[in-house]
Amino acid sequence: MSEPVYVGIDVAKRTFEVATTGQAQTFSLGNDEAGHAQLCQLLAPLSPRLVLLEATGGYEQDLALALSAAGLRVSVINPRQARDFARCMGKLAKTDRIDAQALRGFAALLDAQGHEPRMLADEQQRELTALVVRRRQLVAMLVAERQRLALAHPKAKPSILRIMATIAEQLNDLDGQLKEHVLAHHADLAALLTSVKGVGPTTASTLLAQLPELGHLNRKQITSLVGLAPINRDSGTLRGQRHIFGGRADVRRVLFVAALVGTRFNPVLKAFYARLLAAGKPKKVALVACMHKLLVILNAIARTKSPWRNELAEAV
Repeated sequence: MSEPVYVGIDVAKRTFEVATTGQAQTFSLGNDEAGHAQLCQLLAPLSPRLVLLEATGGYEQDLALALSAAGLRVSVINPRQARDFARCMGKLAKTDRIDAQALRGFAALLDAQGHEPRMLADEQQRELTALVVRRRQLVAMLVAERQRLALAHPKAKPSILRIMATIAEQLNDLDGQLKEHVLAHHADLAALLTSVKGVGPTTASTLLAQLPELGHLNRKQITSLVGLAPINRDSGTLRGQRHIFGGRADVRRVLFVAALVGTRFNPVLKAFYARLLAAGKPKKVALVACMHKLLVILNAIARTKSPWRNELAEAV
């Protein structure tokens, strides 16, 4: 019986390094359409069990899509996971060759544990993600200019105001594009999500773009994926505080705002928040618990395709 083949690929801007099972040496190809096609031709006869890449700010995206289109089982993972694995294997140095080999070993471990690759986003999903990310960038730029305006010299203020007006115009245009895209491709699910008091168009579009698993996982899986599942800090007789960690920070940011609004205007979250405060929980802890509950409710709504109802939300 032949040994299963695993592939690790370390992706850079212009090239990528490839390590495969049974090969001591790695090889490098150009990170372009020709290099992607060549790699697909090389890997197809090997029928690898898993091809593993780490997210590198988008440089890996076209390669992952090309490999997936060629029928190969591809997974893109968080770089922190790959680096932690390399360190635990004693690989303290960091080069493209070492990283590719570490990813190959990590691929074998993940496959042995029954890892299921996350489905790669289609073109519609990538368009929505690009719009959501750009909106967040524009908001950050606008906040920065507002902060500068407060302390700016009178001579500099007209320039700052012009920049702010331009950013506001861009934001308005982008919000229109987001609305059109959501209505064209995700209208039904967006309507279900925004039926929850506290969840507005920005929260809904962020969830649609950056949490496509919503409605497809159980409550424990979805909260762990987002980073809202408290992690134990216990050892021996020590019982430490539990904290949330990791996950998708951008999703948590919009859930924070939605939960904050929900504690004032959503009857279920408002009552839940009040119970936690009455039990002596700190406000921040209570708010994070509301974020957790809100995510579980939204996941149930997306799974059942049923709009918000107070009695159902209370049961979640």
